[in-house]
Amino acid sequence: MTTVTGRMNALARAELTLLGRSRATLVTALLVPLLLPLSVRSAIDGMELADVGLTVGTVLLPAAIGFSLLFAVYAALTNVYVVRREELVLKRLRTGELRDGEILVGAALPASGIGLVQCVLLAAGCTVLMDLGAPPAPLLAVLGVLLGLVLCGALAAVTAAFTRTAESAQVTSLPMMFVSMLGSGVAVPLEVLPDRLASVCELLPLTPAITLVRGAWTGDLPASEALGAMAVALAWIVLAVFAVRRWFRWEPRR
Repeated sequence: MTTVTGRMNALARAELTLLGRSRATLVTALLVPLLLPLSVRSAIDGMELADVGLTVGTVLLPAAIGFSLLFAVYAALTNVYVVRREELVLKRLRTGELRDGEILVGAALPASGIGLVQCVLLAAGCTVLMDLGAPPAPLLAVLGVLLGLVLCGALAAVTAAFTRTAESAQVTSLPMMFVSMLGSGVAVPLEVLPDRLASVCELLPLTPAITLVRGAWTGDLPASEALGAMAVALAWIVLAVFAVRRWFRWEPRR
């Protein structure tokens, strides 16, 4: 009898092969997160960052990681779950030894791995190019990226539950992506927003990951705020897992 690790590794290898055959998904996962930070550089240059204790580097680096989480993990996985469901792959997998959770996690491993590698490379590149130096609190960066990966994977499954076709996945994933880019500190840091608006944006799903990553390099994130960010992220993960267990569809949506 195979082990859980063996079953999930086999599924992850098969999913990686299928992922390599989808050019659209590969472009979304590999190229878009690397190009988008360049597109927001001019907007960041125009912000009054010195007044809030930030620099171009401490804004651009979390933005780059946020784009990677959104495109390489969330958007790509939403498409993967929908396509595999509509092609009856998920239904066939359920007839074997794999449990539901193993199927979802195993299918998410390749995209999550790509996202993790991208986050590491982007962090290293921005650190060198922006002359940021080593982060004063590297543990916050690790926690932020890991929480972001888990959350984006779970939210991708939630979005897939309400998505009928692979084509419509490009539409159903947009609200989460736009809200995150505009309100989670990806394109616009919360520090430059009005206090009331920033307080609301702190509760958005991706905000904790961006807050922790930025705090790792600024070194001025109080322990209470770091714990609060982790609590918000964990709360979203719990809600997402509940939603997946309650509404995820294994049969094609006809």
